[in-house]
Amino acid sequence: MRYSQMTWSHRIVLVGLFTALLVGFTVLRVPRAIDRPAASVLDKDIEDLTRIVYPSQQEIRWHPRFIRPQDSLESLYGPDWVWVARFNRVDRRHAYPGVTIKEPDTMADIRTYAPLPVEYGAARPYAKFILVDKTEQWLGAYEHGALKFSMPAATGKPGTETPDGIFRIDARHRNHTSSLYKIAEEGDQYPMDNALRFFIDNKLIGYWIHARDLPGRPASHGCIGLFDEAMQKRIFETPADPVLLDSQKLYAWAVPDSLYGPDDGSLQQLANGPVVEVRGALPQVLPPRHDQATATP
Repeated sequence: MRYSQMTWSHRIVLVGLFTALLVGFTVLRVPRAIDRPAASVLDKDIEDLTRIVYPSQQEIRWHPRFIRPQDSLESLYGPDWVWVARFNRVDRRHAYPGVTIKEPDTMADIRTYAPLPVEYGAARPYAKFILVDKTEQWLGAYEHGALKFSMPAATGKPGTETPDGIFRIDARHRNHTSSLYKIAEEGDQYPMDNALRFFIDNKLIGYWIHARDLPGRPASHGCIGLFDEAMQKRIFETPADPVLLDSQKLYAWAVPDSLYGPDDGSLQQLANGPVVEVRGALPQVLPPRHDQATATP
């Protein structure tokens, strides 16, 4: 019988080369439109969400948590994943391997987390008033100055920031899609479910509050995005069990049929819609850290 002359050291080298090639192909390939987002050398996004500074989190103790390939928000936190997602302004689709999030030292500290004021004087004259704080990346719904509910938001990124000011909702469109942007180069127009238009600029570009992905940072071209996992399941086939439906909640509260008539899903112009205030600068983003494991606020 003739035995192979290949030594164990040679075999180890070959296995290592094969593994490196396989990993390289997996990381460097360009994802398809419906692929789950993942860290990649082609991905220019901020992957460390602990670098984003929200003033309201300064009194809450947290530590970095690196998302590993076997991790998900559900596997890490059980039913508390919802609070962790809201605390980080990130949806499950974007809590992917390679991202670092803020994990509270004590989960009870974030179960009632809401960074906007419980009472807001400027909203008192109005039955319905929407406050959007860009520094906090958060939206609040007020009734005569009292906070009814609030939710994370993704406003315009640097270079395409959401305009500041006082506006009014002047249109609703439950089945709206973007006229400018697509899901992918050859894909459908980007979905903007539960859309509420609050501003049209001098270039006739409309700004809306609507359903979108929340990647944990300012990310839009100027619109204000809210959680809507039902839209994500329809478009991206994930998550399987939609839970976060903030855009639906705001839409039903802001422009109910009882005030504006039957909603057939088409674009409808509105009179005397809720007031929208957009305020603040974008949150500070700290420079990259070399030792993520030891970082604390």
